[in-house]
Amino acid sequence: MFERFTKDAREVVQGAVMDCRRTGAQTIDAEHLLLALLEREGSRASFALAALGLAERRESVRGALSQARRRAGLTRADADALAGLGIDVSEIVARVEEVHGVGAMSGDRKDGSWWSGRRPSFSRGAKDVLEKSLRVALAHHDRHIGDEHLLLALTILPGVPAEVLADHGVTYESVTRVLYGDGQYGDGQEEAKAG
Repeated sequence: MFERFTKDAREVVQGAVMDCRRTGAQTIDAEHLLLALLEREGSRASFALAALGLAERRESVRGALSQARRRAGLTRADADALAGLGIDVSEIVARVEEVHGVGAMSGDRKDGSWWSGRRPSFSRGAKDVLEKSLRVALAHHDRHIGDEHLLLALTILPGVPAEVLADHGVTYESVTRVLYGDGQYGDGQEEAKAG
């Protein structure tokens, strides 16, 4: 599948790997792909993010992703559902961090002792983004998978990246409108979301 990736898309994946290593995370997650997309310049995804006003709100996105990571990757919807069962996620995070330190629930290991030269693997969520990006590209009749397809996949798949992007006004519909205009907007949308 990677042979179908454009240079920009490959650089996003490489950036996600580097961010994973830098932070000491054990796996490359969908969040790492989003963070790598935020660092891009001069690509279709960076154009779309700038057009939607996200370029100047990168730190806000990073902060929201960091907060979700502290909650062990739970979305607000997950936390609300647990609250409905009488489980206060904020209280659990506070107690765990009190004993084990800030960020203990993120699963990251800052000491690097686990690393021993091994490459981090892709989490199921990151693999889903890569697979969905192929479906999005096909739905839009694009021959190659670009970083814009990775961005669109992140907006479709449920989870923290989609929630954070939507909170910042970046949805599948808004990105599609910026990238493809109204002409292709209706045709590929349902197919991409379903596939």
